[in-house]
This record gives sequence, structure tokens and C-alpha cells, in this order.
Amino acid sequence: MNIQAVEIVRDRGAARRNVGCRLCGSLLRTTLVDLGMSPPCESFLQADQLDQMEPYYPLNVLVCDTCYLVQLKEYMSPETIFSEYAYFSSFSTSWVAHSKVYCEAITKRLGLGSDSLAVELASNDGYLLQHFLPLGVPVLGVEPAANVARAAVEKGVPTRVDFFGVRLANQMVAEGLRADLIIGNNVLAQVPDLNDFVAGMKILLKPEGVVTLEFPHIERLMAENQFDTIYHEHFSYFSLLTIDVMAARHGLRLVDVEELSTHGGSLRVYLANEGSSWGVSSRVAELLHREKRHGLTEMATYTSFGHKAQRAKRDLLAFLISAKSEGRKICGYGAPGKGNTLLNYCAIGTDFLDFTVDRNPYKHGRFTPGMHIPIKSVEAIDEARPDYILILPWNLKDEIIEQMRHVAAWGARFVVPIPFVTVIDPSELRR
Repeated sequence: MNIQAVEIVRDRGAARRNVGCRLCGSLLRTTLVDLGMSPPCESFLQADQLDQMEPYYPLNVLVCDTCYLVQLKEYMSPETIFSEYAYFSSFSTSWVAHSKVYCEAITKRLGLGSDSLAVELASNDGYLLQHFLPLGVPVLGVEPAANVARAAVEKGVPTRVDFFGVRLANQMVAEGLRADLIIGNNVLAQVPDLNDFVAGMKILLKPEGVVTLEFPHIERLMAENQFDTIYHEHFSYFSLLTIDVMAARHGLRLVDVEELSTHGGSLRVYLANEGSSWGVSSRVAELLHREKRHGLTEMATYTSFGHKAQRAKRDLLAFLISAKSEGRKICGYGAPGKGNTLLNYCAIGTDFLDFTVDRNPYKHGRFTPGMHIPIKSVEAIDEARPDYILILPWNLKDEIIEQMRHVAAWGARFVVPIPFVTVIDPSELRR
């Protein structure tokens, strides 16, 4: 390669990284992982769309060396992603149960009652707020996807169809609304303008109110090779170190943190106003110290992650190639966003998976983006009697295996792709 060609390659690399951090504005110089080009993960196709051109965008993930926010560029606007949305939270039994436990616990912890207001941002189909109703706590959901919000309203959950930020927060306050509790479960990652979103929460929150946010923990994502949780609608990935910086920028204080098993390992953080009476739990300092000890302030920790994703890709493809060479029949279980990242990164199409299934009727009869794998109802597994079932929402593997234990009757086994290929024989599991 001549000198001029080398300089062109360098210029292209610089252009990909020449962008400011969406939280602190620092220039981004470091790549976490490059998963190539991929279509939007929730753009499930109907049969008459299969011959049409699909948009593909880079899944090149960057990390800020100042505030340690891991992030994608904004290739798609939230309006494009969320105006009509295919994900309904209530189809995960374990997630609904998790939310019920939270509602009961937070009601006691904050002393919420009939004169309180709990607001959930990105409230989806009312999967969480519905649990406050029998507790006598008034609620309001804010959900940008009208099709999903309708399902919440049918549950009796008041829901406002809009995107949250400073504009809407000021409007709500002008209407006399202030929140004792603001909830944001797996929404923070989906907000391109973080500062506007957090500033809005600050405006809406009562002086002694509390914000709780749940999100996948970047420490667990890297440690357990969860590269498939990276997709375009997730603009950011967080450590507690980053949350601490984010809160301080907006006059909020990190007062507590819990480590959760959901979504492969998440954090639930508690934020309160600076100057409020809330004390700070010792768990905050302990986790901040652990993140530093595990290298989350060192760029070398982040840059080593790409090799783990490449190894997982090779391992999964080697298993699938071997199984197909032996004449095995393989199907998928689930059609989640993370599954589409995995399928497209590994180039797994109908040459490997005959079909996949999903509990969400919205997806039935459609095809996965990019790889065009047909999506059927769960009953299709019983009809096809595959040898292997690839679990795409691996974070729900325990729930799925329990629901589908009967496939052992014909000798089927489950395949979990993350962190690396694991084969599970349901006939060997204890009840």
C-alpha cells in the first residue's frame, strides 16, 4: 500500500470517530467494537417488502475517554424508531413479575399514596404502572409509540403519547403536574439527547422526589460478551461512573444503586435533587470503586472487547455449520432486537435457521430485518420438531426453557449463543 493510500485509510478512520460525546462533548477517539453494517433491529418486514431495499447503518461503538460513556452515533431519529414500535413489554412474564416487585417495594420505601404521582418515561404497554393501581398510587405514562400506548390505556393506565424532554417537562409542570417518583426502565440508552432528557427529569421532579433508572451495566456487557445488546436504538451504554457524571451535570445526586439480574445484568440507580434530605448509600462508593478496579477508567479495557465478539461469532458459526452438515434441523426462539444484531453480525439466515418464533402476535407472518428469517407463533416448534432451538433472547433463557421443556420428548436441545455457545438438554434439568 502506498503512502497516499495509507493516509486515505487514516482519514476515513478519523472521520468515523470525529464526533463529540453526547454527554460531555469531548472528542471521541476510541472504538469499543465494530459490528459492521446492520439494518434497524425492530424493522420487521412483511412479505411484500422482502424485495425492497433495506437501510443499513454502522454498528461502530465508541467510548468517551473523559466521562466513559459508551455510545453509537445517531444514525436514526427517535421518531423513526419509536413512532410505531414492535416491542411490547408484557409478553415477558418474568419482566412483568420483576416490575410488580419493584412497584410494591418503591411504594413502601417512598411512602407513596393517593396524593403522590408516579411518572414512567417510555411506559410501553403499561407493564409496570398497572401494578401501582391496586396500591392506590396515581400514575402517568409517557410513551412515544402510539400503538403501544393504546395497549396501556386499555389496561387503565393513563398514558401521554409524546417524547420526553425539557419541552414536555415544562408543559407538564405548567399543567400542575410534579412527580414524587420518575421511573425510566431501559429508556436511558434509547435517548440521543441525554442532557435534554435528564434536564427534563430535574424539572418534573418534586424537591424531595426520587428518580429510578434501570439499564444494562456496561461492566457486565463487556465481562459476559453481550455484544448483541448493541443496536441502533440503543444510543448509549452506561457505567455507574458515567451516571455519577450525568447526575452532577444536572443538579442531581446519585443516592443509591442496586445490581439486578435482568437483561444480562443491569443497574437500578436512585437519583435525588442536590440539597434534598436523601442520604447516600454506601453501595454507591463501593460500586464506583469496583468499576475503577476493573479498569472502566482505562481505554485498554474497552478496546480489548472486540476480540471477544469475534470469537463468539466464530464459535456460533462453527456449531451451526457442524449441525447442518449432520442434517440437523434448527429453528430460533424469539425475535428480539438483540437477536437481529446477532443474526446480521454472524450472517445467519435461512441457510441455518428454518424459522424463528415469538410470543408477540405483532411479529407473526413477518420476517427479521436483514436476514429475512420468517417469524411464526410458538406452536410452530411443536409442528416442526427441530433438533436444536437457538434462544435469541438469551437473557430470558430460564423462562423460555421452562415454558418449552416438553421439546425433550423428541430429543430437542437448546442453544444459548452468549457469552459463547452453550447447548442445554432439557431432559437433564431438574424440575
